[in-house]
Amino acid sequence: MVFSSLIFLFLFLPLALGLYYSVPHGWRNMMLLAASLVFYAWGEPVYVFLMIFSTVFDYANGLLIDKFRERAAAARLIFIGSIAVNIGVLCFFKYAGFLAENLHRLTGLSLQVSDLPLPVGISFYTFQTMSYVIDVYRNQVPVQRNLISFGAYVAMFPQLVAGPIVKYGDIAGQLGMRKITLARFGEGAELFIRGLAKKALLANNIGLLWAEVKATPAEDLSALSAWLGIIAFTFQIYFDFSGYSDMARGLGRMFGFEFPLNFHYPYTARSITEFWRRWHISLGSWFREYVYIPLGGNRAGPWKRLRNLLVVWLLTGLWHGASWNFVLWGLYFGVFIALEKRLLLPWLAGKPRAVSHVYTMLVVIIGWVWFEFGHLTAAGGFLAAMFGLGGHGWADRQSWYDLSMYGMLFLILALCATPLPGQALLRLRGKLGRIGAAAVPLLYGGCLFVSTAYLVNATYNPFLYFRF
Repeated sequence: MVFSSLIFLFLFLPLALGLYYSVPHGWRNMMLLAASLVFYAWGEPVYVFLMIFSTVFDYANGLLIDKFRERAAAARLIFIGSIAVNIGVLCFFKYAGFLAENLHRLTGLSLQVSDLPLPVGISFYTFQTMSYVIDVYRNQVPVQRNLISFGAYVAMFPQLVAGPIVKYGDIAGQLGMRKITLARFGEGAELFIRGLAKKALLANNIGLLWAEVKATPAEDLSALSAWLGIIAFTFQIYFDFSGYSDMARGLGRMFGFEFPLNFHYPYTARSITEFWRRWHISLGSWFREYVYIPLGGNRAGPWKRLRNLLVVWLLTGLWHGASWNFVLWGLYFGVFIALEKRLLLPWLAGKPRAVSHVYTMLVVIIGWVWFEFGHLTAAGGFLAAMFGLGGHGWADRQSWYDLSMYGMLFLILALCATPLPGQALLRLRGKLGRIGAAAVPLLYGGCLFVSTAYLVNATYNPFLYFRF
């Protein structure tokens, strides 16, 4: 079940909200947990037991670490066992086939690995339970003694399958007490509708162009077609993923929770370093806190800092998928960030904003080629087409047709990737006073109606980050 499905919008969500608010406050975590298990089991009826195992296992580990806190060796052993099992489960389902395939190529050893489907959201909820155990071990958060409350944290359906990654410390207090007001609920509903419109009206529509271009052999693409296609994907993945994050944060607010911001207009960045401070913020924060800083962070010498950066970006690539294109994609950004820290940032600071922005977007757009193509040869062929080495030169009839058909949508997407529409809405609210207070809900109601109307007949409605 996805947030942009009619079943979720008009069946599951109204029922979940109705039941949640109909029970006493003390029962709301139980109701949220039950709704979340139904939500997950709707699409993953078997793997819901894997998520339950992960929840109970790390709940118990937290209690054991707290119990043996005065016996450092025992607490460390429990901690290491918890991390090992979590990583082991993640590797088994996500990376076993990749490891077996590459081991066979290197040594000739043939290992039989079951071709199991990837459990939806396993990368997200595994990182959440690991962050809890790590923080309990560090004595940075209090141990959670209520299994229902901990289960609600892990399985919470608004952010279960595609984030943002919520560290336990971010909402530990909210699990025990949260204040819900009509105004806060309304803010959550507005945020959810904005995310739905991003997904249904923007990401899905521009995604049609990318689907068409990607299906065309690279040798049949002109340079203009290739650039239009990958720029379409650049917008699609942003509005798809940030739209989902907005919906998740909006739903969280409707249930009384405040989730961390996951995107902050990344396509306005002026460097790759800044881009990654604005893109998938919760993932970057997780790797910084639990990998980069423990490795030594910026405290080590220049070569160790470089090593720490490359380790983090290797893991960032692998987190997205068990494929060499993701490894290359992660290291690609790691190299640029390392270059910026050593050389490029001072140079960029002295250049006009347009120069630094064009540099950033070129690096990001080319990076999406490595991200999207599972085979490196296919990515290489597409890059060749982007630079005029395809069979159709720099432009052809199809590329001009696509530009005429999608040109206006590209302009709308570029505008919506900036803070300008949100700023305009705030000014409208302020200037119109009471009229604005009534007009804005009508505007959001219109967005919900149009988005729903589109979804009724939509045949193209993927959620890109579900595969991670």
